[in-house]
Amino acid sequence: MKTFRRFAKGRGTVPRRAAVAMVVVALLAGAGVSTADDGRVTLDRAGTYGGVFAGSGQMGNRIVDVDGFANWGNPGSILDYDDNRAVGGALVGRKLELDGTRLRIEVDATFGYLSASSNMLDPEGLDETVETDVRWLVTARVGVEDSIGPATVFATAGLATARIDRSVTDIDFGPNMPDRVDPDDSFSDRSTELGWVIGVGAEYPLTDAWTLRLDGSYVDFGRSTHHVNRSGNNRCCGDGTPRRPVSYDISNRLGIVRAAIVYRFGR
Repeated sequence: MKTFRRFAKGRGTVPRRAAVAMVVVALLAGAGVSTADDGRVTLDRAGTYGGVFAGSGQMGNRIVDVDGFANWGNPGSILDYDDNRAVGGALVGRKLELDGTRLRIEVDATFGYLSASSNMLDPEGLDETVETDVRWLVTARVGVEDSIGPATVFATAGLATARIDRSVTDIDFGPNMPDRVDPDDSFSDRSTELGWVIGVGAEYPLTDAWTLRLDGSYVDFGRSTHHVNRSGNNRCCGDGTPRRPVSYDISNRLGIVRAAIVYRFGR
């Protein structure tokens, strides 16, 4: 699935609209709408909640050497590079009921330096390193919930946006030269990306106002394409092949498991 691109350097309207949509969802989550006896629309805080969370984020990244440039002469070679790190953040939401269906609207912000890398892009020379970093992540979701005894189970889905840094670094070396980065065969891309998120979880009340929550989410930012050998000074993918730019396709996904302590306002 192709990612919705791109917010970096002020380009792209889709992530900007998504950011505006997330702000609107946050405002709706923070204040409920009701109708007074005289017909005026008012705001209330019943059903509004907020909390903090901590957990673990698992990065699932894949790079495809489309032309077989790094993995010389093997077009379409695939390398997965994954890692997990601790994450933390905050959430705000609102619960409501519509025609007997219990719903929730929620926005959360996740912080933590999620990073994964591998030097196996060229499995023989080990001189090319791919790295992906997620600096922050924000999601806006809607969901449904139901009760099982005192506990509440729920499922959510929505939009996700994140700051993602991706790079491939090629190191040139030899017996009569110092090691150095080859900028033409490397790239570095920093952008704010839009994707989608789904999640499931359960909550258990500790008191009338406080709730313990466990949940898991899957976040997908699709695929992006990046180019190296931009000058075309090297053959693209083997002896006798033309000299031209080549490309890598990178897919970025996240799995997040977290525990949260949540406070319900207006109790």
